[in-house]
Amino acid sequence: MQDTKEKIIALADQLIRTKGYNAFSYKDISDPLEIKNAAIHYHFPTKTDLGIAVVDFETERFKEHTAKWSGMSEDKQLKQLFETFNRKHKEGLVCLMGTLSPDYKTFPESLQEKVTGMSTAFANWTSQCLENGRKKGIFAFDGDADDRALLVLSNLLASLLMSRVMGPKTYSKISGQLYKDLLKK
Repeated sequence: MQDTKEKIIALADQLIRTKGYNAFSYKDISDPLEIKNAAIHYHFPTKTDLGIAVVDFETERFKEHTAKWSGMSEDKQLKQLFETFNRKHKEGLVCLMGTLSPDYKTFPESLQEKVTGMSTAFANWTSQCLENGRKKGIFAFDGDADDRALLVLSNLLASLLMSRVMGPKTYSKISGQLYKDLLKK
């Protein structure tokens, strides 16, 4: 039972990242998994429930990763974040925040709250990493760390989208320059 639930979440995550939240149906999950729509509805009565499960899974995975990175220096932690985006790039996927943002206003409030919570968690972690790194002399940037974190995340997010259109090297160009610009000169 749990295995089926996890497979549903994983496939929904992939569909959201490739097609968008509003562009997939339970049939897009039931056919490849060779299960009935009723099996999906058993675990996730509504598409909102499934969307929340995908966002919760991504948020938990992010927290697990950042906990593992916590013993590293801030430049290595930030490099790990960049590498997480790079893995999605290599898989031809976009970041969950990036794919959910255009549809955000169409979501029920409960899903909007989850997406906002996920985005806030990512931004807060990035801000803290940048500020700690700046205090240690690893990073150099002007302005508030919260503002810089938003710039970093929005650039990483956009780099995945732009690489779909402008070719695979686009991600490396954007992320490489972004990282280099943060390091203390």
